[in-house]
Amino acid sequence: MLAAEEYESTHAARGIVAAPHHLAATAGQEVLAEGGNAVEAMIAAAAAIAVVYPHMNHVGGDGFWLIREPSGRVRYIEACGFAGSLATIARYHDLGFETIPTRGPNAAVTVPGAVGGWALALDAARSHGGRMTLRRLLEPAIRFAREGVAVTRSQTRLTREKRAELESAPGFAEVFLPGGEVPEEGSLQRQPRLADTLDHLASAGLADFYRGDVAREMAADLERIGSPVTRADLERYTARERPPLEMKIGRARLFNAPPPTQGLASLLILGLFDQLKVARAETFEHIHGLVEATKRAFLVRQQVVCDPEHLPHDPASFLDPKSLAQRAAKIDMKRALPWPHEAKPGDTIWMGAADASGLAVSYIQSIYFEFGSGCVLPSTGVLMQNRGSSFVLDPKSLNPLLPGRRPFHTLNPALAELADGRILAYGTMGGEGQPQTQAAVFTRHALFGVPLGEAIARPRWLLGRTWGDQETNLKLEARFDGNIVDRLLSVGHELVVLPEDYSDTMGHAGGVVIHPSGQLEGAHDPRADGGAAGV
Repeated sequence: MLAAEEYESTHAARGIVAAPHHLAATAGQEVLAEGGNAVEAMIAAAAAIAVVYPHMNHVGGDGFWLIREPSGRVRYIEACGFAGSLATIARYHDLGFETIPTRGPNAAVTVPGAVGGWALALDAARSHGGRMTLRRLLEPAIRFAREGVAVTRSQTRLTREKRAELESAPGFAEVFLPGGEVPEEGSLQRQPRLADTLDHLASAGLADFYRGDVAREMAADLERIGSPVTRADLERYTARERPPLEMKIGRARLFNAPPPTQGLASLLILGLFDQLKVARAETFEHIHGLVEATKRAFLVRQQVVCDPEHLPHDPASFLDPKSLAQRAAKIDMKRALPWPHEAKPGDTIWMGAADASGLAVSYIQSIYFEFGSGCVLPSTGVLMQNRGSSFVLDPKSLNPLLPGRRPFHTLNPALAELADGRILAYGTMGGEGQPQTQAAVFTRHALFGVPLGEAIARPRWLLGRTWGDQETNLKLEARFDGNIVDRLLSVGHELVVLPEDYSDTMGHAGGVVIHPSGQLEGAHDPRADGGAAGV
């Protein structure tokens, strides 16, 4: 793996895509090369990565978009599904559950929203001159599903680690345990039923996923396996546009996703850190300041973030300069706040795209845990997410299970307009780690001038639990300076230094930049299997 100082960005003139799998980046790059815009490129990449990175995302999951238009307008597309009409607290209690299971049919609680988001994004692409047909955008994904792709290292590892809890989920073994065995890295993986589904959508249109033949087949399979999601739920679903959350700090205007996502926490971390007036990157003050800002932001998140129709407080009120100053004043730069609290896991992919017209896209797509619910619907090949397992079977809680309610989401794409004229779209996978990695990448690159590729590759930290991990303490990659580690310990941080220089625990981050000169730049994480590709 490359050392941080060797990890450089990709530069381009017409368009660029950053993704955690090279085939997804290439799918977007080819669309750009044929004259497509950044949103069209992202739709192609989103469909492709659902096929080639199925342990992290699939068409049975959700997605969130930030699209910055050349005019400066930032559009937010919320493509997350709601709980099915049979998903009641009484039903789960009658089945003997004290919590919602994380695997199997009773974990497949919510309608998949991602495909509905692709449809709204396609409308947005066409409003900016996009002329690519849906079939052309889905063609790489169809080919990868039908002809097969090489299984990645992370898929092999996670399949092996999670096999015991996944292999009994309906349809999982038939698709992801060929011959009853964990597929080896590099072996060929085909998803023929998914190929047929995508091919049908290319002809019938994306709405067919919810109100057509694909919906009919999905609903029949969901009923057969015992999921609480019905055909009527699919028919009712549409993705929607809403105003993004935004916040102004000294050197940037920041945008992120509103509830039900934790985008509020991501903005709070940066808003609180800005109040601390830290001068240099990779210092004790940098790392400690961001970790303590994270704690304060997560305490707010736990009290606020839920279905947007049921918010107890206005999220924007926490981003007010006065509120930020009051909360930042509670951060002790000489002592760590005792931790932990309830942590949020999650498996996800982030991708970014930009083009010469000034379009920039920050997109995130997920099925929650690795392989989601594990349920693969046999007629369509759709792998269902388990996002609804984040609901609580307590009607008095902040996130109670109710039909039609949207669950808490760790997903949050980020975008920034910098004072020097740069536009930065950035993000990461990694559940609890998403706001923290966003903060690491943004502060290094936007505040302290670290080159984009290096800002992503430099050693990272994680407070709390994320995908593939059960511990809730502070974790640091092995490349951190020992003096900083000692100082963090001396002020009370409970921490562990991981053995890896580049750990998957830290998530897979990426970013794309539109420079004032018009030059495009992109980079993706050396911890992942992808990169950036431009034209």
